[in-house]
Amino acid sequence: MFIEWDSPLSDEERQVRETIHRFAEEVMRPVGQRLDKLADPADVIAPGSELWDVFRRHDDLGLDEISASPDLTPLQQARMRCIISEEQGWGDAGLSISFGVHGFPRMAATLTGREDLIERFSGEGQVGCWCATEPDHGSDFIMQGDRVGEWAKAPNVIARKEGDEFVINGQKSAWVSNGTIATATSLFCAVDMGDGELGVGSFLVPLDVPGVTKGKPLDKIGQRALNQGEIFFDGVRIPESYMIVPPEVMGIGMDVVLSNANSGMGSTFSGLARAALELAIDYAKDRVQGGAPIIEHQSVKARLFDMYRRVEAATALSRRAIVSLALNGPRLELAVASKTFATQTAFDVASAALQIFGGNGLTREYPIEKILRDARASMIEDGCNEVLSIVAADKL
Repeated sequence: MFIEWDSPLSDEERQVRETIHRFAEEVMRPVGQRLDKLADPADVIAPGSELWDVFRRHDDLGLDEISASPDLTPLQQARMRCIISEEQGWGDAGLSISFGVHGFPRMAATLTGREDLIERFSGEGQVGCWCATEPDHGSDFIMQGDRVGEWAKAPNVIARKEGDEFVINGQKSAWVSNGTIATATSLFCAVDMGDGELGVGSFLVPLDVPGVTKGKPLDKIGQRALNQGEIFFDGVRIPESYMIVPPEVMGIGMDVVLSNANSGMGSTFSGLARAALELAIDYAKDRVQGGAPIIEHQSVKARLFDMYRRVEAATALSRRAIVSLALNGPRLELAVASKTFATQTAFDVASAALQIFGGNGLTREYPIEKILRDARASMIEDGCNEVLSIVAADKL
């Protein structure tokens, strides 16, 4: 069941949707379910894990190049981004997020327009991540942004300028997506430009250099196919040219990044919500109680329609946020509205779907309990919904 657009899809958009939906159905969903059942998160990223084949097959699709093609208008690029993220979220939310942050360093390098950075951070075999959250700074990074002086505690990671280099020291938290498998990162951290004053800046940092170590993969309730873990920096030296956003313009940079991240989350989890709805409808058609399939019972019909209504609303809002970002630039309040509404919808719809499954929904034999766990994580990751809402309200 696709949520159709107000205007018809072009032939290229329809072809991309069919391709990514097939990949999501035949590869992402079954592999994500098998990785979810592994007891040790270290097994998810082990050398022989299915994860690596999924990464390879995803890269072979060339979806990043398709959605950013210079042959497309900004509106067409935005529609492609919606199509891709919705279908990937429908397939497996954890893998979808892993694919998304995988491309962060490459995307950041491309935005600079500098060939040296593009070549360094876009090579074959690279796995990217986004380092922002710290042990002592989750909400601080969102609420205070580039105002380090307002953080409740001292920064956990600081990059200090020494001559024509930056020296990075400190620890990023266990919630860095792709953290223990990444070979490069888009790093947000405190910056000392040599005058002792701390701001916030953004860097591209290779993670296969001396001084970088990583923690254990995080063991968590949901999105278990998504690797997350700590990254430690001990005297890591990078060229001054690897700074891509200096402190004086980081406020604008934060709005751009957060708008992209939140609108992407909205699209991904509207896709997950659709998956939960579809599973509930299919099960209700098959499950017979009271002498008839339960979809014929009025209470089940009413609940399914309420789920459908929510999914349609979340999808419409997420598409609006992505299209607006492409055409009008960052509007953090709209992106946050999309993220918070879609993730809450995903959780509510998944919970309602599990109720329709009844006792069967509580077992790992059926996929709905995994979808519920995946959805629950979404209301905290990339900024918990409550804090994001406070930040967005300041933009009104």
